[in-house]
Amino acid sequence: MFFLYLPLHLMSLLTPLPEPTEQRIDDFKLRDARGQVHRLEDYHSSNLVVVVFLGVDCPLARMYGPRLAELAREYERRGVAFLALDANQHDTPSDLLRYLRDHPLPFPLLKDVGNVVADQFGAERNPEAFVLDAQRVVRYRGRIDDQYTPGLQKSAPARRDLAEALEDLLVGKMVRQAHCPASGCRISRVNKPKKQGAIAYCRDIAPILHKHCQACHRAGEIAPFALTSFEDAVGWAETIREVVTEGRMPPWHADPRYGKFANDPSLTEREKQKLFAWIESGCPRGEEADLPQLPPFPSGWSIPAPDEVVSMPRPFTVPAEGIIDYQYFVVDPGFTEDKWIQAAEVRPGNRAVVHHCNIFLQPPGSDDIQFQGELGSYCLVAAAPGTPPLRLPEGMAKRVPAGWRFVFVLHYTAVGSEQTDRTSLGLKFADPHAVKKEAATELMFDLDLRIPPGASAHRVSQTWQVNRDVLLLAFFPHMHLRGRSFRYEAFYPDGSREILLDVPHYDFNWQHRYELAEPKRLPAGSRLCCTAVYDNSVNNPANPDPSAEVRAGLQSWDEMFNGYFDVVLADEDLTLPKPALVRAWQSLHLFFRPMIAVLFVCIGGVYLTRRRLAELLHVNEKQP
Repeated sequence: MFFLYLPLHLMSLLTPLPEPTEQRIDDFKLRDARGQVHRLEDYHSSNLVVVVFLGVDCPLARMYGPRLAELAREYERRGVAFLALDANQHDTPSDLLRYLRDHPLPFPLLKDVGNVVADQFGAERNPEAFVLDAQRVVRYRGRIDDQYTPGLQKSAPARRDLAEALEDLLVGKMVRQAHCPASGCRISRVNKPKKQGAIAYCRDIAPILHKHCQACHRAGEIAPFALTSFEDAVGWAETIREVVTEGRMPPWHADPRYGKFANDPSLTEREKQKLFAWIESGCPRGEEADLPQLPPFPSGWSIPAPDEVVSMPRPFTVPAEGIIDYQYFVVDPGFTEDKWIQAAEVRPGNRAVVHHCNIFLQPPGSDDIQFQGELGSYCLVAAAPGTPPLRLPEGMAKRVPAGWRFVFVLHYTAVGSEQTDRTSLGLKFADPHAVKKEAATELMFDLDLRIPPGASAHRVSQTWQVNRDVLLLAFFPHMHLRGRSFRYEAFYPDGSREILLDVPHYDFNWQHRYELAEPKRLPAGSRLCCTAVYDNSVNNPANPDPSAEVRAGLQSWDEMFNGYFDVVLADEDLTLPKPALVRAWQSLHLFFRPMIAVLFVCIGGVYLTRRRLAELLHVNEKQP
């Protein structure tokens, strides 16, 4: 058989391969957002034309706005023309004007009504670029560069695919890589939804979107587009199917085999199949009478109306592009007495640019962040994509001592246009007489973290010793771009062990706080262990530099090992009277505070000195 196959194989090598089919684009005529007509033929004098499909609400289309403007200006003098087309069926002319206001382009943005031109090109994504030669044959198709992909931002592109294609064509060469698959939102095609179907939007799909999606996908929230109407759902149907199939949405990264969490937004398998069947059957609307009366989302704050709101002292301007250093703002709330915090929420002034924000505490007379309370609470609250507000169970609260200040630490991300932000903190106070347990955010960390160059599975562990019975309330793992997985595990005094949370595929862009459905008791003598795995290899697409030895640091290109967890003392009850011995010790402790002790030492020293002088004078008087 081998000898029979060999001549056939050699013959196939000698047979010339067919030339790839050329895709020629016919002239088209489209209007821009203001109604002006543009034709491809208008650019007959340009040897090369770049046509980019941009759905104006796609996050990547926003990120690449400044890059496309920069490329258009760079290549204009070399005879290259640029055009942008919006083929999303649900994007209106006013949406296009809004995009141009935030991301000015030096070339037209046209509306492709009915997907006619997108279908001619075979375009699938936003953004997706096509380069046409003088005969209007497609010579390049794909991404602009590799800096931005869903859920990933590099500090700079490693490959400038569109620019490299233009350079090849401008010097008369064939494009070295003529197709680089684009990533981004799918173009929403014209769809004529059916009126009825076995699964309908009003009866079956709207409740799913409300339960799992609309907390973020509504006006003013962090998601880039809304999913609050039938038209929204139909317009984004293909993108919904893709991100649900791939497990990217709703965002949740805990292994379901371990732990039960109160804030798990995951779709059930039945809900997924309903969504897929609805899309496959043409997105039937159903009867309006079947649309349930859904409970409204809170407007403004998600926690009950705050008793106190403190804000950054001034707005911060976020540049259109680039990596932004962490920003620090110190705010004095002016508390003259201890405050007990039942709930706290960080509310970004501009959700589009605030990646995450931590609120730390700083005592008076110090420039440092300090732990607070008997358990040493590390921070008050954090906010990031996927992080719910702090809501503590009844009878539990965090304490902010009188005179202490808040330190806002913010990580901003550029979104393609200059933005401003002024983030605020809302606080709901607890009755100090009703607080039984003081809650604390503990932290396991590694300041000596070192990840070798090229290491694909570098493992780091830290342990917290349980000296008194405690109740675990929540977990918050935090790493940076090389983070691969994170696990919390309990080792009990009887020798048994239990996985409490496992995050097998850590995602830096979703900073989840995993809230336990029920507090977990750890008896004294237990150990809580965190284990993280880092991928510093070339196989990690988010890796800024696989050749670097990575150390602990604040920036995204550095790394962190932060295993936060919320905890209270299991048997603490601050409402009970303190035993006499405890009161005596606290009084003694107060009496011997350092400054008071120094004062008494000084007074005692003066007294002893005066007494010694008196004795010397008395002795001198007796001598003849």
